[in-house]
Amino acid sequence: MSQPQPRIRFAAQDDDDALGRLDRATWSPLHAVTPAARQPYAPFFSDRFGPRDHIVAELNGTLVGYVRLGYPTGLPANAHVRQIQGLAVADAARGRGVGRMLVRAAIGQARRQGARRITLRVLGHNTPARALYASEGFVVEGVLPEEFLLDGAYVDDIFMGRPL
Repeated sequence: MSQPQPRIRFAAQDDDDALGRLDRATWSPLHAVTPAARQPYAPFFSDRFGPRDHIVAELNGTLVGYVRLGYPTGLPANAHVRQIQGLAVADAARGRGVGRMLVRAAIGQARRQGARRITLRVLGHNTPARALYASEGFVVEGVLPEEFLLDGAYVDDIFMGRPL
């Protein structure tokens, strides 16, 4: 018997609390450069990133993942590029293709917005994410060696991109 497939959709304002909980539950030094959130928790959505900047995966009525798609800069000369600026998948939904679905949804949305390229940054030690992105056509376009000091270790910041 096959498992139900996640529903991919834009986030809604009502998803703020669930996305905040998901973000906190999936926090890891494998991909985070900021400390784990502490109470009182800030809202998930902000002036910079609202519901329409997030594509979510919903399984049996529960949010199990999201991808944040934004502009790498506010410069008009860079407006043809979109950037994945966050990706999270609940532990219970891992291994079901949710991350891949979200990356593909972000690529599709970037195309619909008229972008010519899509980019992202990923920590050098995040091997699973780097493999996922590479399998979806992203290539390493630059490395910032030892850009972050995380848990006492220097970690590279990898810049990846692909044409649309």
